[in-house]
Amino acid sequence: MNHPENTNTTWLFEITPKNKFFTLNLKEVWQYRDLLLLFVKRDVVTVYKQTVLGPLWYLIQPLFTSITFTIIFNNLAGIDTGTVPPFLFNLAGITVWNYFTACLTGTSNTFGANAGIFGKVYFPRIIVPMSIVISNLLKFGIQFLIFIAFYLYYYFQGAAISLNGISILFPILIIVMGILGLGLGMFISSLVTKYRDFSYLIGFGVQLLMYVSAVVYPMALVAAKMPEYSWLVQYNPLAYIIETTRYMLLNVGHISIWGLGYTFVVTIVVFLVGILVFNRTEKSFIDTV
Repeated sequence: MNHPENTNTTWLFEITPKNKFFTLNLKEVWQYRDLLLLFVKRDVVTVYKQTVLGPLWYLIQPLFTSITFTIIFNNLAGIDTGTVPPFLFNLAGITVWNYFTACLTGTSNTFGANAGIFGKVYFPRIIVPMSIVISNLLKFGIQFLIFIAFYLYYYFQGAAISLNGISILFPILIIVMGILGLGLGMFISSLVTKYRDFSYLIGFGVQLLMYVSAVVYPMALVAAKMPEYSWLVQYNPLAYIIETTRYMLLNVGHISIWGLGYTFVVTIVVFLVGILVFNRTEKSFIDTV
């Protein structure tokens, strides 16, 4: 005996194809917030779990890098940092730069490093790169405490350094830096799934990018000594973040409203493009990884 089909059935879950050109399901990410925190804990704990010095590596790297840059660029090359001690000048730029590079390199191999998990269980894939950016905030906080310690030391030694009225906006710069690293990292991660060469170019490219991001010199120095190449720095949004950081924390250099506006626009565009490419790649990456 055939029973008539019940057309009034209410389904608990409905599976539909994702045909949207752009999706950023923040509601779903919020539902998986516990998993996000779990990934953050994993990123923080496991990195130096089997090392002798552990989290001290967070402190050693920026300190030795700043010392090296001070010797090479300030003492040997003669780059002038004005009234700011060269070591503190370099440490300010390196501390912020390290956060960007950690976000970029950490998210640039999202699909390759997590293929085993992605192929077995479903969750919003964007949680993984987001967890890397959040966990790197903790590492940045540790390194920033070292900067504060040296800042206070030089301040009580009589160095001509001071905060200014816009220093309170410094956390916004860090958020922008993280979003820029996240967007660029997701974009590169999508390319790495098809073109493995990009994974070898990331480290080399980051090193080159640092030298055109005004990490170890003021932006005005490039315009004064090499005006024909100054466009490499002037069109680099990272350079404006570094320069504004030193202006906020050390009251040295200048702030460019046009440069900051340009940086915000580039960051939003890179982030949106990164999400778009990331979402399209996650549908088929398992066949190419």
